[in-house]
Amino acid sequence: MLTLHVAERSEEAAVLVDGAAIAAVGPYEELAAAEPRARVRRWPGILTPGLLNPYAPELLEATYHPDPREAGTLGTEPLTGARAREIFRGDPARLGASARRGVQRMLAHGTVAIAGELRSPAVVDTVRRAGLAVGRRPDRLPGPAALSPVPLILLPRLVPGGPARFAVFDVADRAELVRRGAGTCVATVIGGRLVYRAR
Repeated sequence: MLTLHVAERSEEAAVLVDGAAIAAVGPYEELAAAEPRARVRRWPGILTPGLLNPYAPELLEATYHPDPREAGTLGTEPLTGARAREIFRGDPARLGASARRGVQRMLAHGTVAIAGELRSPAVVDTVRRAGLAVGRRPDRLPGPAALSPVPLILLPRLVPGGPARFAVFDVADRAELVRRGAGTCVATVIGGRLVYRAR
């Protein structure tokens, strides 16, 4: 099924998705006229190629993402350092569940690709199942490991025939995205599927 994604601030860069691939990129009016039966998804803000997070090992293997049921004892924010190591030493099986929650946090921040050498089979499996692209870590990293507001490494532009992998942010332009951070994500698409949508 064809789906046409358009963001109100980037109508010139609407994306027509056919399955897991991009069928066309161009002005919304042209794509809508060419494929009038395509389902249309309208978003606020700007449509981008999505973000690369270069800190996958730090965020998925060295950070514990608490289960919502643990909020009373561990809080809701990710735990790092000695506290995370203590949790994983006490119950190694918690690493896979934590990684799944960590990947969900990444998707909610427009992450469609990660980098860094992952060593845990459970984490590698989680990343694979989520459909995140895996790339090489850049020579220069943008700052400390975090989900938002940094890092903001935009991927190359979307092209017809390429993978349907992108994100939408509720901002006026890229400068506002850099200023306000990836927490402004309203939608993330991987493999043509909507894997995150802000409520």
